[in-house]
Amino acid sequence: MDCIGVVDTTFARVDMGSEAIDELRSLAPDVVVKRITVPGIKNTIWGAKKLMKEGCTAILVVGWVGPSLTDKLSYLAMSLGLIELQIQYDVLILDATVHEDEATDEGELKLIAIDRARKHARNLVALLRGDLTEAAGRGLRQGRPDVGPII
Repeated sequence: MDCIGVVDTTFARVDMGSEAIDELRSLAPDVVVKRITVPGIKNTIWGAKKLMKEGCTAILVVGWVGPSLTDKLSYLAMSLGLIELQIQYDVLILDATVHEDEATDEGELKLIAIDRARKHARNLVALLRGDLTEAAGRGLRQGRPDVGPII
C-alpha cells in the first residue's frame, strides 16, 4: 500500500475529498495520497485511471449525484465505468457516492457526505491491510449510523 488515490468532483456540495484524505492520513501516515478533482461524476473514471498510471494501488472515488433522472443515469454510467476499470487494471476502486435525495435537508446531507467519505477511507485502509473481514456481518453503514447485526 504505497499510494492511495482520491478522486472528487466540483459538482459535489461538500468537500468529501478533503475529509477522505484527512482520514487516510490519520490511519496510514506512511502512505502517499494523491488527489485529483474533476468536474463531474462521469469524469471520475478518467481521474481514477490517471491516478493508477501515477502508481496508486487503490482509489477512493467520492462522488455526488443530483436528484434528477439524468443525474442518476450519469451515476450508473460512472459506476459501470469504474467496474470496468477495476477489471482491466486489477486496481481496487471504492465508490463513496452521495445521492442528493438521500436527505431531507442540507445539514443532514452534509453529515452523510462527511461520514461516508471518512468511513469509506477507513474501509479502504482496512481492506488493503486485510482487516476488513473482522467487520463482516456487523451491519456497518457509511453515511448513516450502523444498524448492527441480526442476532
